[in-house]
Amino acid sequence: MEETTVLEVKDLAISFQTFEGVVKAVRGVEFMLKKGETLAIVGESGSGKSVSTKAINRLLPEKNTLIERGEVLFEGQDLLKLSEKDMQGIRGNDIAMIFQDPMTSLNPTMTVGKQIAEPIIAHKNVSKEEAKEKALELMDLVGIHHPKKSYKNYPHQFSGGMRQRVMIAIALACEPKILIADEPTTALDVTIQAQILDLMNKLKDELDTSIIFITHDLGVVAQMADRVAVMYAGQIVEIGTADEIFYNPMHPYTWGLLASMPTLDVDQKNLYTIPGSPPNLLHPPVGDAFAARNDYALAIDFQQEPEVFKVTDTHYAKTWLLHPDAPDVTPPLKVVRRKEKYEALFSVKMYANSTGGGINGG
Repeated sequence: MEETTVLEVKDLAISFQTFEGVVKAVRGVEFMLKKGETLAIVGESGSGKSVSTKAINRLLPEKNTLIERGEVLFEGQDLLKLSEKDMQGIRGNDIAMIFQDPMTSLNPTMTVGKQIAEPIIAHKNVSKEEAKEKALELMDLVGIHHPKKSYKNYPHQFSGGMRQRVMIAIALACEPKILIADEPTTALDVTIQAQILDLMNKLKDELDTSIIFITHDLGVVAQMADRVAVMYAGQIVEIGTADEIFYNPMHPYTWGLLASMPTLDVDQKNLYTIPGSPPNLLHPPVGDAFAARNDYALAIDFQQEPEVFKVTDTHYAKTWLLHPDAPDVTPPLKVVRRKEKYEALFSVKMYANSTGGGINGG
């Protein structure tokens, strides 16, 4: 049986007008999301991950944002062309988002319970009492203690981790078809992080919810993702299944990300770092945006943007190294690690946190 595509982003290009000029933040991003799968989007800060996903829910500031081209197709309609009224029926209901910083996302003048109940009242045909009962269930589900008492509290009365749980409860309130999670566990300790990831996986399995998960943590990717998209300088430079990205990465930037992540068998003093800095997208570089930081760059990388080459039916990479005329290049040995090593590191961090010790027992 063929998997159903619930979301398709086609050739999305977004720029921002700033005092210094026009920033080309997203430059031709394309990906699909299947029903019931988790797509992880990884990359350095500024690579365009959050901008791309906020465009799906039309949450970018209209004043200085320009959607230069592209489509965001959800259930046969282009979200970029819908009226704001139509988007309000989708945003928070069919497509929900968990933001990275709950303190600036929650309303400081409303109790957390009312904020959780608000989308239920807005999108579901229920009474205020029914919405409150559902909100209390959600608070218990995400691990907020004493829901009836906490319902009346304000965001400033919660810790950072508890505020993030409130954000997750709000996102889950209407049982969305797509859940966009923008580094949702950043404010949580590793033990609670594992519980939240487990909760999101259960939601995916029970409701066939599809998840777009933005993160810097490859341990989280190893735990969560069915497929992985690697972003750099406003473009997806490699996309494939989690196994393909971890076991057979093809883009030098992906090699750098994998090599710079610690695992239990790597001496932390010798941890690899990608040289240089990401390019200034006020003036995107000619050719491959990663060329200046790439130890394996070819002459053509500084002259012409790479094509997207097919590795398998599910694996694609945007690098000239995959051209038939390119020299053979073997990824550095430190990149070729098993996905289980990242999962193991995550488990050790979780155990160390729960026992009060560090990774090294300190």
